[in-house]
Amino acid sequence: MAYQRVWPGRPAPLGATWDGKGVNFAVFSEHATQVDLCLFDSPLATKESARIPLPDQTDHVWNGYLPDIRPGQLYGFRAHGPYDPERGFRFNANKVLLDPYAKGIGRDLIWNDAAFGYHIGDPAGDLSFDERDNADSAPLAAVINPRFNWGGDKPPKTPWHKTLIYEMHVKGFTCKSPWVPRESRGKYAGVACEGTLRHLRSLGVTAVELMPVHHHVDERFLVDRGLTNYWGYNTLAYLAPEMRFASIPNPQQTVNEFKRMVRQLHRNGFEVILDVVYNHTCEGNHLGPTLCLKGLDNTSYYRLADPRRYYQDYTGCGNTLNMQSPRVLQLIMDSLRYWVQEMHVDGFRFDLAAALARELHDVDKLGAFFDIIHQDPILSQVKLIAEPWDVGPGGYQVGNFPVLWTEWNGKYRDCVRKFWRGDGHTASEFATRLCGSSDLYEATGRRPYASINFVTSHDGFSLHDLVSYNHKHNEANGENNNDGDNHNISWNCGSEGPTDDPAVLKIREQQKRNFMTTLLISQGVAMIRSGDEFCQSQGGNNNAYCQDNPISWLRWKLTKEERRFLEFTQRVIRLWKSQPVLQRRKFFQGRMIRGELVKDVVWLTPLGQQMTDEDWNKDYTRCLGMRLEGEMEDEINEKGRPISGDTLLILFNSHNDSIPFLMPPHAENEFWQPLLDTATDSLLKRLTFQEPYPLEGHSLAVLRLNRPKVPFVDRAKSQIWQFVRDQRWQKRIRFPLFRPGNP
Repeated sequence: MAYQRVWPGRPAPLGATWDGKGVNFAVFSEHATQVDLCLFDSPLATKESARIPLPDQTDHVWNGYLPDIRPGQLYGFRAHGPYDPERGFRFNANKVLLDPYAKGIGRDLIWNDAAFGYHIGDPAGDLSFDERDNADSAPLAAVINPRFNWGGDKPPKTPWHKTLIYEMHVKGFTCKSPWVPRESRGKYAGVACEGTLRHLRSLGVTAVELMPVHHHVDERFLVDRGLTNYWGYNTLAYLAPEMRFASIPNPQQTVNEFKRMVRQLHRNGFEVILDVVYNHTCEGNHLGPTLCLKGLDNTSYYRLADPRRYYQDYTGCGNTLNMQSPRVLQLIMDSLRYWVQEMHVDGFRFDLAAALARELHDVDKLGAFFDIIHQDPILSQVKLIAEPWDVGPGGYQVGNFPVLWTEWNGKYRDCVRKFWRGDGHTASEFATRLCGSSDLYEATGRRPYASINFVTSHDGFSLHDLVSYNHKHNEANGENNNDGDNHNISWNCGSEGPTDDPAVLKIREQQKRNFMTTLLISQGVAMIRSGDEFCQSQGGNNNAYCQDNPISWLRWKLTKEERRFLEFTQRVIRLWKSQPVLQRRKFFQGRMIRGELVKDVVWLTPLGQQMTDEDWNKDYTRCLGMRLEGEMEDEINEKGRPISGDTLLILFNSHNDSIPFLMPPHAENEFWQPLLDTATDSLLKRLTFQEPYPLEGHSLAVLRLNRPKVPFVDRAKSQIWQFVRDQRWQKRIRFPLFRPGNP
């Protein structure tokens, strides 16, 4: 490479910025004595072709401008400074470091001992110093041209109360799909192809939540076992899309392919939510590799313990990013804004979000991280989802995140599983979870959609395995089945794993339908785990994070039973979309409707009577009904008009035995019409007051109150009277009458 001209650069923006004439390089390091820019000619290069000391330092940002550099250039940094682990410093200029603001990856990490700042095998451990150069194996960044023709792309901006999330892994969803072109399987292009879009449209979801697509590193111990970090929760680069999901492993093509995927999903009405991991990085603890932040400025980027040789670990992954550092907060905010503004994503799900709220040690929901997001004009307008826990003390924070945030509701998951397993003393909490978990969210001014309801997710059993296994079976992970959660709240319905017993299979199918229906009829935002819509199994593995193989990949050749369940799921989603009362924006109040003896929500015993405190507190209460009034005077649409729909009656029975459920009262000429039953397809035509509905064991039924059609003349009179009443009410508001002594 010819000699490169180097001019003083700018300290902002951080990273490598192409301006059409040259590239500005800027990298933060408060404690480095010098930072060198290293240029590489190709991914196969064993050493840099040029090493250029960055000529300027402004506010701890080392920078320089190179007018001869163009997009596609591969580069890294070397940081000079003290190597003193006991004081927290781990500078080692023998190591090429990835730019924290890399927007494209030009070469992935090649594992060897040179990736570590200390000498592997030395008795002194990480206190030793490794002089080997890693230029032939270090991950490299690439300069990216941000130009892209978005073609008038507009985000769908689906309201929260109308959102249905589909959690998906890019590769696992597409790599075996017969409707995805072979060259696009396992790739971003596979998510954007017509076969994938057709499935999502037919299912009826509104948002795709992609498991991590930030470029990550496979842990060395997994590589040594012949495994990979399939899930991707081991981030290396917060602004670079995962190169392994690109059809062409080229940094510029990777970025453009991701953008095309987002554009195509938007054109089909789907929002794109990213699962992001800002709580830790892939550099691990004091014995981890030196790849990026650790070598640039360890004391600024990570939370260090006392002594400072070690790391505070609230994540279970070896380290925790330092949320007290303004530069760490800037890195996270710049990354989030980049994905919204440049990549057009619609929201984020934050992995182990409680770790982001830790200012000193305790979780602080008013911490700096939340403050800067709430005041940000861009990020405050996108969908924000917290996984509201971490592994540190006091880390379980369900219900404690501030407004603007929604949360994975782990209490919903656990309670719904317990109820349908048949556990006692669950009915009261079950009712609360179905109504949007007001005990968690209402007091702080949040709405039912603050609750992201889920029964299963990528982490844990699939829906099919939830009803097929009492115990985890993670032997394939190579950790003697010691990994993964032991507290699954699952029930195998009488036999562990695969079986031919028709009685067991019948209950399993009903249980799956119960879970899916419960999820969709609950207030809040439902999230469906990819593959659950057609009963995919992982063979009882509840921690398949390292299984990039058929254990995790979706199988698209469906059996007859799997296809039936897919059709059932589609039917339940259509029911959810058609019923406004299932998409409320406000919590139920249990109050009277128009002064009549009808409430917005009523809970019923099998005798058709309203439940009492005694009924709620009975250990054996496993059968109850939920009446939802369709005339919702407290709910209005975007034009200010009241929202009304069908009145629904939902019956739940987690007993083993069938129970005749008596129909509650209704007006003359009205009757209850069954819409769905998880135990049978043979629905009754109509039921009236006190008629019994045969509710089978382990089943759920949904009925609609069928009201007679109002003649046109009567309907017109009613509308006129409604108009007059509204005018009187408005006049009363505009011209209130005040008299002395009146409040």
